[in-house]
Amino acid sequence: MVHCHILFVTFPAQGHINPSLQFAKRLIQMGVEVTFVTSLSAHRRMTKTTGPPKGFNFATFSDGYDDGIKRSDFDPKKYMSEIRNRGSQTLREIINASGNEGRPITCLVYSLLLPWAAVVAREFHISAALLWIQSATVLDIYYYYFNGCFAINVENCEDPSWSIELPGLPLVKSHDLPSFILPANSDIFNTLQSFKEHVETLDEETNPTVLVNSFDSLEPEALKVIDKYNLIGIGPLIPSAFLDGKDPSDTSFGGDLFDKSNAYTEWLDSKPKSSVVYISFGSRLSLPKRQMEEIARGLLESCRPFLWVVRAKQNGEEEREEDKLSCMEELEQQGMVVPWCSQLEVLSHPSLGSFVTHCGWNSTLESLITGVPVVAFPHWSDQTTNAKMIEDMWKTGVRVKPNGEGTVKGDELKQCIEMVMGGGERGEEMRRNARRWKDLAREAVNEGGSSNKTLKAFVQEIREDGQ
Repeated sequence: MVHCHILFVTFPAQGHINPSLQFAKRLIQMGVEVTFVTSLSAHRRMTKTTGPPKGFNFATFSDGYDDGIKRSDFDPKKYMSEIRNRGSQTLREIINASGNEGRPITCLVYSLLLPWAAVVAREFHISAALLWIQSATVLDIYYYYFNGCFAINVENCEDPSWSIELPGLPLVKSHDLPSFILPANSDIFNTLQSFKEHVETLDEETNPTVLVNSFDSLEPEALKVIDKYNLIGIGPLIPSAFLDGKDPSDTSFGGDLFDKSNAYTEWLDSKPKSSVVYISFGSRLSLPKRQMEEIARGLLESCRPFLWVVRAKQNGEEEREEDKLSCMEELEQQGMVVPWCSQLEVLSHPSLGSFVTHCGWNSTLESLITGVPVVAFPHWSDQTTNAKMIEDMWKTGVRVKPNGEGTVKGDELKQCIEMVMGGGERGEEMRRNARRWKDLAREAVNEGGSSNKTLKAFVQEIREDGQ
């Protein structure tokens, strides 16, 4: 068998590292050697309880914040520049060293926000592939946007009747579009420019390969609609223990920011089946105090047990007295508030009844593969588009409606929770659809499933190119 060595570089954020590591693990299972590259700070956050498997190599570069990012001294422009410059140099060094050692790089795979990696691959005449860790639908929207198929302005955003229908995609309103496209977006990392570079880089290639963390039955049209790209659904990229069961020990993504505790597991064990509301908004989002108080009120008025992840301050940041929730004592009587939990472990627990989520793509896929209906509570980036698909396409949840000031009131959250967990016809439909997608996701990654076959074909093509 021809030796296959893939160089993989990922942006050093938890939501990028998680699916990237799962992708690397699947490649290793297929006999591929993987050299996994990310920043030193991200590598230090990863779990080190077990050594890497055979065929898995780690390499790191400095992003200028090796001891972690503190908001007080964070410079986004410098951060992205350091990642580009030092990351590019590290890739060049690895490619040269691997060739000298008789383990030449066969293909370079890169994730979001790193379009410069494809340029490095071209320097060495190595094939490259983009691992798109968002939905195919979102990639299509960006493609149409950057190719001038539509524009969006302030008037469009303020007009509730405005909508656009793009080839192969559902009808979307302005609040369904990725937030970076909207005129009033907040984009400290200049993400929109990075996505534009991704599209421009792909457009320079003939039939470029884009590996998508999705699967054929989930986005059948979106994966086919761009004729110029070879979009390959290889997802969902989820730990094996929660998906195909081939590796029961594979329960973690590999990056934990907080000490683990099993207190929440014991608490979940004490609750009736399908009774608990789980609330989590990911590892990055910080909600204003006003919104947190409304969420607390909605949970209390729902009268249901809940597990709420309220992210702890990081890198020496101190929690101010005015930031603390006014009703914490009541919350802890009805539910449990934790700074961290194993989300897949929680979603897979029999006591779980619903998931109040920010609709990041990882969390969206995790709700689907565990069959848990959701209350969609999107905020920015691709989350708004994911919420659209959850509510209108897959029909596994309901989307909250903010008031005129952009705040989701407690009454609205309570109503949405009741809709998802109650005994009405719509709630039954959402729970039924959630179970259906759970089965289809597992089918995709099992032997002979769509994602299993396409990933095997990708690896085989790389092997043939390396001969």
